[in-house]
Amino acid sequence: MRYRHVALEALAAVVPDEVVSSAEIETRLAPVYQRLGLPEGRLELMTGIRERRFWPQGTRPGEISVQTCEKLLAQSGFDRRAIGALVHGSVCRDQLEPATAARVHQALGLPQSALVLDVSNACLGLLNGLLLVANMIELGQIRAGLVVGTEVGRDLVEATIDSLLARPTVTRQDVKLAFASLTIGSGSAALLLTDRRLSRGGHRLLGGAFQADTAAHQLCAGGFAEQTDDQNRPLMQTDSEGLLRAGVELAGATFGEFLDRVGWSAGDVQRVCTHQVGRAHRRLLFDRLGLDSALDYSTVEWLGNTGAAALPLTAALGAEAGHVRPGDRVAWLGIGSGLNSLMLGLDW
Repeated sequence: MRYRHVALEALAAVVPDEVVSSAEIETRLAPVYQRLGLPEGRLELMTGIRERRFWPQGTRPGEISVQTCEKLLAQSGFDRRAIGALVHGSVCRDQLEPATAARVHQALGLPQSALVLDVSNACLGLLNGLLLVANMIELGQIRAGLVVGTEVGRDLVEATIDSLLARPTVTRQDVKLAFASLTIGSGSAALLLTDRRLSRGGHRLLGGAFQADTAAHQLCAGGFAEQTDDQNRPLMQTDSEGLLRAGVELAGATFGEFLDRVGWSAGDVQRVCTHQVGRAHRRLLFDRLGLDSALDYSTVEWLGNTGAAALPLTAALGAEAGHVRPGDRVAWLGIGSGLNSLMLGLDW
């Protein structure tokens, strides 16, 4: 997978104001911790996540996605009339039908000729959307496209807490399977891709590689549990250790192909952005790939795992912070439940 004509023209991030610490979550879970003899502080100790952020109850993803796109367009000065596709790629969306992208498209006043759709693929939705838009640009079908997504983590975290508290027979194994759900945070990211001839920023998308290990598709599964008050609330069960091992192995297999496709060696990589999971994942991933963790920009400590928004959100914040410089070779290393891995190379 190689691109000759695609540029990453701009990216933007929006994060909520409300901060919820891991200590606060454990305070709410105190009855469970006390009954099972679990030590306080284990959530932050095991994950490295000290806090995450939430929007107010009832916030819909499309509402924030509009704000994020408006921020991107204002900062870039790009003419929205030239946008030929809009993809909404987060796990969270406003409703099953129609596509959340339809709301965002209407609010932004984008052309009627634009392709408008949602893409869902666990934590890789935005990056998969990026591929769709990049391919359309490379083929000459459009000249520019937007990819956006917003994860609203409050409902999953609060439903997980309530579920653990409501079960008098909850076990350590139950807590273990729910643990990853307590790391979830909220955030939003938007990406603007253009034909290189339209680009003023000049961040070239060089290409990348993807692989799948669908034998591991049951290691992390989320859905909705029926509640007695007739409300559907999200719940997720995760074999965190199994998912960690399988994900890192898949990433290792993808990384070699990725380097070959973009014509790099591991030593050519100057900056890295990964999916934000936790401390153990970051350490094992960099050991497996033979990369220096100093190349990375990390947000998981204060944002938690923001799902499909995590990698592009972190990339946007890293760019704002000056983590990447003109001329850097940048690797985006994506991993998502399923399992899928997608790695992209950019010439900044």
